[in-house]
Amino acid sequence: MSEKAFKIFVVEDDEWYRKLLAHTLSLNPDHEVHTYENGKSLLAALNQKPDLITLDFRLPDYLGSDLFDKIKSSNPDVEIIIISEQQDIETAVSLLKKGAYDYLTKTDDIRDRLIHVLNQLGKSKKLKQRVESLEQEVEKKYDFQSTFIGQSSGLKKVFKLIEKATSTNINVMITGETGTGKEVVAKAIHYNSKLKKKPFVPVNMSAIPKDLVESELFGHEKGAFTGATEKHIGKFEQAHEGTLFLDEIAEMDISLQAKLLRALQEKEINRVGGKGSIKVNCRVVVATHKNLLEEIKTGNFREDLYYRLFGLPIELPPLRERDKDIVLLAKHFVTSFARENNQQPKTFAKQTLQKLLSYPFPGNIRELKSIVELAMVMADGQEIQPDDLTFTQKDVVSEIFSDELTMKEYQLKIISLYLKQYNDDIKLVADKLDIGQSTIYRILKENSIS
Repeated sequence: MSEKAFKIFVVEDDEWYRKLLAHTLSLNPDHEVHTYENGKSLLAALNQKPDLITLDFRLPDYLGSDLFDKIKSSNPDVEIIIISEQQDIETAVSLLKKGAYDYLTKTDDIRDRLIHVLNQLGKSKKLKQRVESLEQEVEKKYDFQSTFIGQSSGLKKVFKLIEKATSTNINVMITGETGTGKEVVAKAIHYNSKLKKKPFVPVNMSAIPKDLVESELFGHEKGAFTGATEKHIGKFEQAHEGTLFLDEIAEMDISLQAKLLRALQEKEINRVGGKGSIKVNCRVVVATHKNLLEEIKTGNFREDLYYRLFGLPIELPPLRERDKDIVLLAKHFVTSFARENNQQPKTFAKQTLQKLLSYPFPGNIRELKSIVELAMVMADGQEIQPDDLTFTQKDVVSEIFSDELTMKEYQLKIISLYLKQYNDDIKLVADKLDIGQSTIYRILKENSIS
């Protein structure tokens, strides 16, 4: 059957009228039309899963309301058009309230009206199919086991936490450096949870001017301020029964944090210029690249709001701590870029992969993607060479050997550079340089560095 075709059951005890309806519905050759003269024969055939039933309200063995209930309990997705006499309008209206698609009276123009309703139903079916298709695409896109490329231990920990987050409605706080994929994690949580059919509403707090944050989050009434020419529904209301994702939450002005705290505690908001409270119920996921505990110490973030938002913490590891994932991600980005541009995927020369692995990626996954895509453009052949890679940060080796130093000075410079790149994580630096932690402590102590 085509997108607009239906399996239709016509239920009518009057033989002449039954043939009239069946003929009208069969004018579209794609429709599959079956006729029934009573409720008993219809109920016996419901296992054939019709898309549409035209139901005569007065049948010899069933009242329309009773038969309607039995049909819906057996097949809740079937659409039902009530067809009856003028005197049954009041009862028919009650069936419309219970979920009937439409009501038609037995008049001379019923054929035209039936065709019109069928066309409207066809459009609705096409739209529903499109929405369902998009929902399936979104769910597939954010299947986190396939969305996140990598096999590192750090990423496996993230998988476990996402699984825990999808099974409850607990608030989630995602932390990690810029470019590590915090919004992707938030979407993976939403689209793999029971809220996946509800809205996912992202808000980047750093991208909203300070004087517009309150209106953006909570909405405003017409005339609330200069320029408010119409009512605006805020992000909290848009995310009702779904997920509200507040990215870069640390950028929210301290003066507005109290209003956010109240919205979370009371589950209600007030539009700017509004007189009453509006109940909202949504899951909140926040993200930041900053250390919120440090922001609390400096007075930039409320401690009570922090603990209200904390929920389940998910920390995303930087790419430099995911060595074995860098090559997998690079090859994935090559394949994606080639597919999007109708090209053949290119391969990496061995020296190119070594160069990638030696770079600290301060911009993380986002930077790696940009580097690989540019390399695909710059490479002349089917193999990406080291010179095809363009790094925004100075090459580590060139920086180390820019001056003539003694061996001890070189040792200190190398260790200092690695400590800077890896946030003073001595254990990680020791692993990277393949030396003992005690060696690093000794060299730092000899040079009076704490």
